[in-house]
Amino acid sequence: MSDIDFSQLPHTPMYICQEALLEKNLLLMQRVQRESGAKIILALKGFALWSTFDLVGKYLHGCTASGLHEAKLAREKMDKEVHTYSPAFKEEEIDEIARISDDIVFNSPAQFHRFYDRVKSINPNISVSLRVNPEYSSSPVDLYNPCGLYSRLGTTLANFDPSIVSKLDGLNFHALCEQNVDALEGVLEAFEAKFGPYIDTMKYINFGGGHHITRDDYDVQRLIAVIKEFKERHNNITVYLEPGEAVGWQTGPLVTSVLDIVHNGMDIAILDSSAEAHMPDTLAMPYRAMVRHAGEAGEKKYTYRLGGNTCLAGDIMGDYSFDEPLEIGDKIIFEDQIHYTFVKNTTFNGIKLPSLAIWTKEGDLNIVHEFGYEAYRDRLS
Repeated sequence: MSDIDFSQLPHTPMYICQEALLEKNLLLMQRVQRESGAKIILALKGFALWSTFDLVGKYLHGCTASGLHEAKLAREKMDKEVHTYSPAFKEEEIDEIARISDDIVFNSPAQFHRFYDRVKSINPNISVSLRVNPEYSSSPVDLYNPCGLYSRLGTTLANFDPSIVSKLDGLNFHALCEQNVDALEGVLEAFEAKFGPYIDTMKYINFGGGHHITRDDYDVQRLIAVIKEFKERHNNITVYLEPGEAVGWQTGPLVTSVLDIVHNGMDIAILDSSAEAHMPDTLAMPYRAMVRHAGEAGEKKYTYRLGGNTCLAGDIMGDYSFDEPLEIGDKIIFEDQIHYTFVKNTTFNGIKLPSLAIWTKEGDLNIVHEFGYEAYRDRLS
């Protein structure tokens, strides 16, 4: 696999997805599908670089969407299975969602009762499922815990309506966040304990996302075994997984440039990017992004605070050290920024959005989208 030739970049900031690394992830997921019998669909909330969807669609069965706009993107740009879920569907959007979706996932029995007849009249072939809350999760961060206290996501057993079971094609749960297969096993135990009587009446069960399948230490062989064992317990029922982050995991960086270096108790490098606008998960999760050839503060000879080019005081990427002093124009490469990054971007302060590019398997830079003033203006009025 050829690494990126950063001399080809005409400007920064820029997200660059490495096609070979993306395909490596997809090949691993293809193996999971082949050996377990499960179907994997892409969660657009975590990876929505639709310029790669021809490639993604070669390996995965389709997309899972979180509402009308993601569903439209899935239908327009991949046109395979489209599964659409929302915590609550809107009256003015439900008809179009029904027309373009292969599966609709209701969050509550109330939403089911409100819209079931309508969506089936519009699309008689649509599958209908209900998201349930197994009330168990070992999610490491409350912000990303769908089964936390007072969660609005999914129906608990106490609020389940058995009268709708005969009209359901599937049950969905989502309880993981960047976790290994042992976390899935805990969730499955709780799910089967609570909703076991209904599983065998379904056509499929969706295990949700959060499976960190492409992480180096993920136990892929155990995942395959867990899926097969579940299917054997339940009459070879169809199983879906819907990872997003795992598809884009370690597939490419955000490349930025040093605009200025100031000193206020320490050296501070101001970049042409922004943690707040361009790397929001580093602040929300939070986590420390890896910078190529950099170490922890004080680990190497020259330490800098890397800061964004907005007026937010806390727009800081963190403190990093380098072997050589930074200079204006140097490129700073933030690793692994292709998932849960540009899908959350904002134009806060009018800062320019990073371009989107693909580093092809042939070793060429293909810039697929550049953003200008219009991207900022057209979000406003």
